[in-house]
Amino acid sequence: MSDKTSKQSKQKSAVGLKYQQNSADNTASSEAPTIIAKGFGDLAEEIITLARQNGVLIHEDPYLSDFLATLDLGQEIPEQLYHVIAELISFSYVLQGKFPDSWAKMHNKVSKKV
Repeated sequence: MSDKTSKQSKQKSAVGLKYQQNSADNTASSEAPTIIAKGFGDLAEEIITLARQNGVLIHEDPYLSDFLATLDLGQEIPEQLYHVIAELISFSYVLQGKFPDSWAKMHNKVSKKV
């Protein structure tokens, strides 16, 4: 989830992404993160409120939000954003105390799996 407020228009925008990790073998699915929600003004506020109520982490980045807002609902993010979005997803897992199984094996200290 990404949101921003433009100083010029003062209209908030929000873009929601969904990424489904393949749980069978703990590897990423073949599909890239997808745009599942986007809106401006009151709709953006509602998207952000619903995200918070459902424990979805929110990242504020005006440049990323502007670019994602140009994409259509249901559209996968372009390949150019894979690295940036992967870092955000990874960071969100760490913030939630979730770690890949490979980290637990490598460090012998991590107890939760993604």
